[in-house]
Parts: sequence; C-alpha cells; structure tokens
Amino acid sequence: MTSSASPSPDRAPSRGPDRAPSRGGPAGRRDSPRRVTGRLPWMLLVPAVLGLAFLVLPLAGLLVRAPWPTLLQRLAEPQVLQALRLSLVTASIATAVCLVLGVPLAWLLARVSFPGRRVVRALVTVPLVLPPVVGGVALLLLLGRRGLLGQWLESTFGLTLPFTSAGVVVAEAFVAMPFLVISVEGALRGADQRFEEAAATLGASRWTVFRRVTLPLIMPGIVAGAVLCWARALGEFGATITFAGNFPGTTQTMPLAVYLALETEPEAAIVLSLVLLAVSVIILASLRDRWVNTP
Repeated sequence: MTSSASPSPDRAPSRGPDRAPSRGGPAGRRDSPRRVTGRLPWMLLVPAVLGLAFLVLPLAGLLVRAPWPTLLQRLAEPQVLQALRLSLVTASIATAVCLVLGVPLAWLLARVSFPGRRVVRALVTVPLVLPPVVGGVALLLLLGRRGLLGQWLESTFGLTLPFTSAGVVVAEAFVAMPFLVISVEGALRGADQRFEEAAATLGASRWTVFRRVTLPLIMPGIVAGAVLCWARALGEFGATITFAGNFPGTTQTMPLAVYLALETEPEAAIVLSLVLLAVSVIILASLRDRWVNTP
C-alpha cells in the first residue's frame, strides 16, 4: 500500500531552513523605516530653538555690526594684511608639518599592533582636551631657552623657537595635529585591507604598499584631516600667544590681531573676525559631504 502524501494536520508546512516570512510587499524588498509623526513636544522644541538661537545670534550680531561700507578699505590696511599673510603662511606650514608627522603616526596606530597602543592613542588626543594656554606653557618648558630641549637646540644649533615665527608654527602644529591623526586613522581603519594584502603577496614591500596602494585609498581622509588641521591652526590663540608672543609682523596672527584690535579699534576687530568667519564657512562647505549625511 502507498501512504498518503498530504501533510499531517498537527504539523505546519515547512518554509525552508531559517526563512522568515517576507513583509511589506514583494520578496526581497523591505519597508523603509516609518518616521514618527504627530505634534512636536514643546519640552523638546523650545530647548532646540533656544540652542539654535544661542549658536546663530552671535554670528548674526557680527554680520549686523560689520562696517560694510569701509570693509575693503579696512582689509587693505597694512596691519590687517600683515596678520592675514602671517596666519596663512604659518597655518600652511604647520599643516605640512602635521602631514609629514601625523600620517605615519596614524598608520602606526591603525596597522601595527604593539604594547601600549591605546596609551599612545590617548596621548595623541590630549591636545584636543588640553587648554591651549597649558599647551603653550608645556612648549615653553620643553623648547624655551631654559627648557629641557631648548637649551640643547640653542647651544648646539643656535636655534631659538619661542617668540619667533617658527614658534607660531610649532604652537599651531601642536594643537592641530590630533585632528589630522584621528581623521587619517579612521580612514585607514575603514579602508579595505585586501588590496594591501594582494600587493604584499605579489612581493611589494611595506613602503611600496603604503605609497602605491594605501595612500590612494585613504586620500579623502587625508584631505579632510588636512583641511580641519589647517582651520584649527589658523584659529589658534592660546598656545600661540603663550609660546610665541604677540609681535606684529612676526608672531601676531589673525586671532591675536582680533584680540588686540578689540581694545583699541573695535571695527578692525570685526573685520578680522569676518575674515575668520568666511574661512570657517568655506571649510564647512568643503566638508559638507563628510559631515552632513542626513537631509
């Protein structure tokens, strides 16, 4: 006799191994997450509006009080051009220093396992949370004429860094390098290492792999980190005035010129502030694809 092939009433028909019922229409398509709708709670809306006003109104006040009719004339003043030129040059050199030192450091943290790597990573981020004035004092104690390293530099090479334009570069690089290292390390961790492994199996050395494979992969992260690094160096105040001083034409950068002009000529301070604000807006616009991912 042949047995019946009909399923038992006590057993549900099998759906296949680990197969869940499809939801929301045709197979393979998922419903997009639904947004919560309804009336906005005032306990969230009011603080949000106040927070936005707190961030925007000071900038609006700067724009309202700006001397627009004489803006170009103010920008052409010698002291303004001096501070602007010095700021652009020192920030660019500081960014170059950070690239030379920071990219290898980020590669070391992302690609090499060694004892104390977490400690090194924490030390790299210390300048982010350290008050800039404290950073300037630390640089003085290390590189000053009586500092731990400064004495040797002066006696051996005749090199003095404090209160010079080179000191401005050192101070700016000290506070700005963590931005570059963090950005590049994140890019390295997100890069597909299979390309590097394939190049290594073909006989390429580590330096060749880094130069020909890794660098092109992480170039967007390097560019973003360099832009943030440059912007941070351009706006540096505390470490610069502590380590390099405030000498017009030598160490007086844009933020220092704003501070000095605020006491003697407020309109000039507003003009200098507008220049720094314009730079900040340009930086934000250039990085909008990296920072703004939501509509």
